[in-house]
Amino acid sequence: MMRKLIWSPLRRLQDFLNGSAAGGLVLMGASAIALVIANSPAQEGYFSLLHASFGGMSVLHWINDGLMSVFFLLVGLEIKRELLDGELKTNRLRVLPGLAALGGMVVPAAIYVLLNHGDPEALKGWAVPSATDIAFALGVAALLGSRVPPSLKAFLAALAIIDDLGAVIIIAIFYTSGIALAYLALAGGILVALAAMNRWGVRSLWPYLVFGALLWIAVLRSGVHATLAGVALAMFIPIKDATGRLPSNGDCTHSPLAALEHALHRVVPFSIVPLFGFANAGVSFGGMGWEEWIAGTTLGVAFGLAAGKVIGIFGFSALAIRGGIASMPSGATWRELLATSLLCGIGFTMSLFIGMLAFADRADLQNEVKLGILVGSLVAGVAGWLVFLGGKRKNDEDGAPSIAMVP
Repeated sequence: MMRKLIWSPLRRLQDFLNGSAAGGLVLMGASAIALVIANSPAQEGYFSLLHASFGGMSVLHWINDGLMSVFFLLVGLEIKRELLDGELKTNRLRVLPGLAALGGMVVPAAIYVLLNHGDPEALKGWAVPSATDIAFALGVAALLGSRVPPSLKAFLAALAIIDDLGAVIIIAIFYTSGIALAYLALAGGILVALAAMNRWGVRSLWPYLVFGALLWIAVLRSGVHATLAGVALAMFIPIKDATGRLPSNGDCTHSPLAALEHALHRVVPFSIVPLFGFANAGVSFGGMGWEEWIAGTTLGVAFGLAAGKVIGIFGFSALAIRGGIASMPSGATWRELLATSLLCGIGFTMSLFIGMLAFADRADLQNEVKLGILVGSLVAGVAGWLVFLGGKRKNDEDGAPSIAMVP
């Protein structure tokens, strides 16, 4: 009896950790704790810890440039897997999420630029509202359960992967400065070595990880943002096993990429990403006036996420579906597609990351970015949640699923 009492909570904890909502909820909790501490008597200790120097870099720098490289490694692994053996492996599958992601990046950026066109310094943050936080968005979708059709969850995941790829490209092109050519050449040489190992059929992960650590150091010194080393490394991790077969049914026994992705999924959502949220979400509201709340940076990010994302994603998706170049996700309705587009306005992790890069030397603008992200993501998440809850699924006479208002 005692063993059963102990085992039951453990089983529930295991089920929670295995669920797709767990990572988003842990991130949400860590960010909420950061906000509380940053507005409490402990705020001085919180900010002092983040700016304490260790090994030549601040603690915050180690988190954002060091640990987040592991997050970007996971992002790169997911992008590669989806492109080669997932929801994006054919052009037909890429059309709808690809166009939706394009709209979801272009329209928020345009709204931000429109609201900040007279401020050259603020314009550096144009890419902040262009990113979707897959952990938060999928977490909310998971909490909604059967109200979100499986096809829309797959659409959301594919869209977020393409969105992450777009964010990586933006960081590489627009947020890189002061290139050191010698270190950049060294990074190029390491990439050649990684490509050679992949070509020669090396299947052990350790050589890739060792060269990956060297790549991170070279990229950090080169002036290119160090986190991009994680994405670059992922591109050379073999996805096929020794016989040349792709992993099937989640089997990660013989595929180096699948094995590494599986291992990182146990670490990144529950340690690295929450730590990033804890370190970056803390903003002190003390002394803030209406100037910060209605600043162009704040409004640009907030409206970009809450309005720009849904306009871009739903609008581009509707044009693609109505134009006959893409199909509505199986079993989904227009209302559900609209609700999913709203959830994509949750732009927490990647938006924060780009904001820190855009305004690395402007703490005031960083705080405005954080305000905009918090407000915009909250509005988008609640709106998407309510649109989903505002209807229930039923079958029409022809058997096709539809949405009916809750009586």
